[in-house]
Amino acid sequence: MNDQKLRQNAINWFEIPCEDLDRAATFYETLLGAPMTRETTETPMVFFSSERTGTSGTLVKRPFQKPGRGGTMVYLNCDGELDAVLSRVPEAGGLVLMPKTPVPGGHGHFACLRDSEGNHIGLHSH
Repeated sequence: MNDQKLRQNAINWFEIPCEDLDRAATFYETLLGAPMTRETTETPMVFFSSERTGTSGTLVKRPFQKPGRGGTMVYLNCDGELDAVLSRVPEAGGLVLMPKTPVPGGHGHFACLRDSEGNHIGLHSH
């Protein structure tokens, strides 16, 4: 690639905009079955659990970022538990928009949902 540096991952950070951080954190903790870390800083954020060297991100409340279905599509890793995660979507306050669907080429499965804030979020599992 003409001396261009290849990156290990295409994504290293993401932010999901929220109107109600507590409601959104409860949604994702219920959905993924994992605790999140709340930080009280100038910009309130709730961090997804991840390893230090892995891709991570936050729920964030900022005046210039609004939740909604027309924004960026983020796919969260379900590590082989896509069926279990999808079964928790309704109880967490979300809606499954696309059921478990194979990714062409043997790259696992994905599904799409609407979260408690109105964002469209993808789920992926190998």
